[in-house]
Amino acid sequence: MVYIKLGIIMLLLLSVSIKETVSAIADNYEQCEHIVKKWALSSLDSDVKGDKHELRDLLFFLHIPRTGGRTYLHCFLKKLYSNSQECPRSYDKLRFNPRKTNCGLLSTHDDYSMMSKFPKEKISVVTILRNPIDRIFSTYEFSVEVAARFLIHPNLTSVARMAKRVRGKTTGVSTLDIWPWKYLVPWMREDLFARRDARKLKGDSYLATNNPYDMEDILMPLHEYINNPIAQEIIHNGATFQIAGLTNNSYFVDAHDIRHCVFKHQTLGDYVLKVAKKRLDNMLYVGLTENHKQSATIFANVVGAQVISQHLASGSSTDVASNEDSEQSSSLSDAQHDANNQGNNARQMLKNISSTRQEEVGHKNLTVGKLMESYESCISTLRNTQAERRVNSLKRIAPANLTKEARLLVPEALIQEITLLNSLDVELYNYAQDIFSKQQSRMMQSMAYSTVASMRPMSHPAVLCHLKDICRNVFKYLSGSR
Repeated sequence: MVYIKLGIIMLLLLSVSIKETVSAIADNYEQCEHIVKKWALSSLDSDVKGDKHELRDLLFFLHIPRTGGRTYLHCFLKKLYSNSQECPRSYDKLRFNPRKTNCGLLSTHDDYSMMSKFPKEKISVVTILRNPIDRIFSTYEFSVEVAARFLIHPNLTSVARMAKRVRGKTTGVSTLDIWPWKYLVPWMREDLFARRDARKLKGDSYLATNNPYDMEDILMPLHEYINNPIAQEIIHNGATFQIAGLTNNSYFVDAHDIRHCVFKHQTLGDYVLKVAKKRLDNMLYVGLTENHKQSATIFANVVGAQVISQHLASGSSTDVASNEDSEQSSSLSDAQHDANNQGNNARQMLKNISSTRQEEVGHKNLTVGKLMESYESCISTLRNTQAERRVNSLKRIAPANLTKEARLLVPEALIQEITLLNSLDVELYNYAQDIFSKQQSRMMQSMAYSTVASMRPMSHPAVLCHLKDICRNVFKYLSGSR
C-alpha cells in the first residue's frame, strides 16, 4: 500500500513537472517557432510517392467528428469491405494494433499521426470536411444530445453505477470511449446535472428566452461553451489539427509542445495550416458535408470503383458478419440502454443496415450504380434513426430545442467570434472546396474518356453527340438538379 501511494505521488509530481515544462516552452516564442518550424519542415518533406489518385493496399478514413462520416462508414465502407478486411478499432483506449498488417480498411477518429504506424506508400487517405461554423454548432448539439440521455437518472452517482454495470455486459465501443466525446460528453453531462439541481432548488423555474442556445438555466450557453479552455484544447480548429496530426490524441512525440506553442502564439498556426493543406493535396478523396450528393457520387466513382476493382482482381470472397463494434452502434450503450429499449432498437437497426452488405459485397457483380442505390436507401434509414434518437434525447432539456432553424437566433457577434476562433479551419475549408472542384472535373473527364473508349466502333459525329449528352447529364447530377 505504501509503494502504491508513493507511486501515485511520483506520478502527480511528474505530471506537474511536464505541465510546467510545456508552459515554459510555450512562453518562449523563439523556442516555439523552432519546434513548430522543425516539425512542419519534416512533415512537408515526407511526401507520399506514387499516384495519389490510385487506391493503395490500405484505405484510411480519417473521420473528422460531425462531418457525416458515420453515413460513409455504414452506407459505403461497410458495403465495400468485409469484417475480416477491417483493421482493429483505434478509438482512444482501444488503440490500433499495428501487428495486424493485412487489413484493408481503417476507419477512425484518430488523427493523421496514425500514418506513422504504416508504410506511407501502402496507404490511401480519405476524409470529409464541413463548414467550420456548422461543425461547431453540431459539436455543441451532439455533446448536449448524448449528455442529456443520462438525465433519466436522479444524480451522477446513479450514472456511475449504471455505466459500470452496462460496460461489464457489453463488448461494443461506447461513445464515451471515442475521441473527442470521451472529453466533451462528461463535461456537458456534469453541467446539465448541475443546472438541473439548481433549478430544483429554485422550484424548477428558469429564465424565459426564445434562444435555446442561451438558456443558462437549462444548459451551458453556446457562448460559454466556445470560450471554455476545453473547447480551445479539443474543438476549435479541430479539423486542421486532426489532419495535421496534432490533436491531444496524437502519436507524434512533440505534438503536445507544438499544440501549446500554437495556442500561445497564433501566428505559428500558419505552419500547421500549411501542413494540413499538403495532407489534403495528397489524399485520394476529400468530401464536403454541405455538398452531400456530389460528394457521395464522387466517392462511389473514385473510391468505390477502385475497391470493387481490387476485389475482382484478387478474386477475394467476403465473409461478412454482423459488426456492432462501431461508434454509432454502441453510442447508446450508456444511458439509453435503460430508457424504453431505445438503445437496443437503434443497435438492431444499425445491425440491419450493415448486414445488407452481405447481399451486395458477397456478390462479384457489385457495381458503382448498385453501390449508390444501396447508399441512398441506407442513409434514409440511418437518418430517420438518428433523428428519432435526437428528438427523444432533447425532450429531457425542453424547452431548449436545438434545431437548424433555432441557429438563426444566435447573434451575429457570436457567429463572428466562432469564426475567429476557428480561423485555421475556415481557411482549410476554403482550400478543400478548391480540391473538391478539381475532383469533380477529374471524375467527369474520366467518365467521358471511358465512354469514348467504349464507343470506338461508332462514327465520330455520333461519338461527339453522345458524349455531349453524357457530360450534360453528369453536370446536372453533380449540381444537384436532375
